Formats: sequence, C-alpha cells, structure tokens
Amino acid sequence: MVLRYAAFTTDPTTGNPAGVVLDAAGLSDAEMQRIAAEVGYSETAFVCGGTRPDFTVRYFSPLAEVPFCGHATIATAVALADRDGPGDLVLETPAGAIPVRTTTGTASLTSVPTRTRPATAAEITSALTALRWLPSDLDPSWPPHVAFAGNDHLVLAAGSRARLADLDYDFPALRALMARAGWTTVHLFWQAGAREFHARDPFPPGGVVEDPATGAAAAAFGGYLRALGRAPSRFTIIQGEDMGRRSELTVEVSPDDARVTVSGTATRIPD
Repeated sequence: MVLRYAAFTTDPTTGNPAGVVLDAAGLSDAEMQRIAAEVGYSETAFVCGGTRPDFTVRYFSPLAEVPFCGHATIATAVALADRDGPGDLVLETPAGAIPVRTTTGTASLTSVPTRTRPATAAEITSALTALRWLPSDLDPSWPPHVAFAGNDHLVLAAGSRARLADLDYDFPALRALMARAGWTTVHLFWQAGAREFHARDPFPPGGVVEDPATGAAAAAFGGYLRALGRAPSRFTIIQGEDMGRRSELTVEVSPDDARVTVSGTATRIPD
C-alpha cells in the first residue's frame, strides 16, 4: 500500500508530495522502481525492514534509486509516527544512518556529516549555460560550491529574487551535466534576510523539472554555510513558492558538528 504525504507543509495541496511504502520488505528493486514511476512523485520511500526504532529505508525517483531524500524521510518518519506513535528513530539509508525525532505531524532528521568544495570554473560555466543564466545573474558574495549531505548538490546564489523566480532551463542539457557530475539537484538560492533563504531545486535526474522541497539539499546548504562561517544557528528555507507548492524547511547548524538537522511538518494527502 502506498501512502501519500506532503512534506514541509500542513496543507496537502502544497509542500513536496512523497510516496511512502511501510511494508516493502518483500519487494524487489524492479518492483520498487515500478511503484515509484507509477506514483510519479519526485521520490517514494520504501521501508524495507527493521523494528522500532531502527528501520531500513530506500528511495526511488520515477527514474532511479537515490541514496538519500530529505522530504521523503520526513514523510516516512511522520507516517511511522502516525502508525506507531511519536518517538526517536534511526533510518538506515544507502547514504548512512539518519537519526530522526518525531512528534505528531513533525519530524527532524540529522544528516550524515556534510562537506563542501568550491565548484570548478568548468562546472560553473556548464551549469550556467544549461540554466540559461549569465555570470552576472549570480551573487558574487556567495561562492559556487558542490555540497554534500548524503548526495551532492551544486549550490548557486541568485543575484536577485526575480532571477530566482525566472527559472527556464535546458532540461536535457542540465540532466546530462548532472549525470556526468553526479549531482542530485542544483540548489539555487537567494538570501531574503539574516535567517531566511528562498530556494529552488531543479531535479532532472529524477525525471522532474523541479523539486518543491529538498531536505537533502537543505542539509547540504547548511553545511555550505557552516564551511563559509556564515551559518545562523537556525534558519528557514522557503522553497516551492514559485511553483505553487510553498514549503518551509527549518535548518539547524552547530559550529562543532558537521551534521545538520532539518525539520518540518508532513500531512497525509487524502486518497
């Protein structure tokens, strides 16, 4: 049975929808991939075994398995809390063990240790070409990086909110570039205030134009800010607004820990 949850929202018509299969122990890889394609969301999570508090979880986009997905982790944790009651969990994922704390309707995941590196000139040029952006569209105060929190994300800062809102990229070109580079999303962001960022995440490797909320990218972004010495201890990412699926992700960063915590609500999407 596939459950459907909207993550990082209390409104099932917004946020990022995820499929959740709580009883996937008997499913083959091919069956999980087929179900994810049929569901059609950017990610579907499959609980493949375990007993509380430890569960094994795998994630499939409509096109392929991915090592980690933040919004589907939040959705899965809330689904487990809805079934079993709230509490602490450890989700064993292909990217590593992810501790998760749940309350009613809310979950907080702690990423694997983050890392980040400056993007190369060739990577930046290729990405801007695929995005149909000019170098002048970037905010020069934020260096482009490739950031990791279970998978890799290219991080680019838009020079204005209008630039971020106007997303019209070359899907085949960006998909090919991301396949070569091994990036899961391109995390485009704009700083709205000291503790608020707006973001968009093209996701052609998953077969979708854009992800409305990306917990994995949010964790990687927190690691990026930490590495630059510019991370608030707690901040909000607004994502999905420009595609009509507003999502709110809360990110917590410690100066003494490379792991990042991402929190949000999730709500059941009616059948």
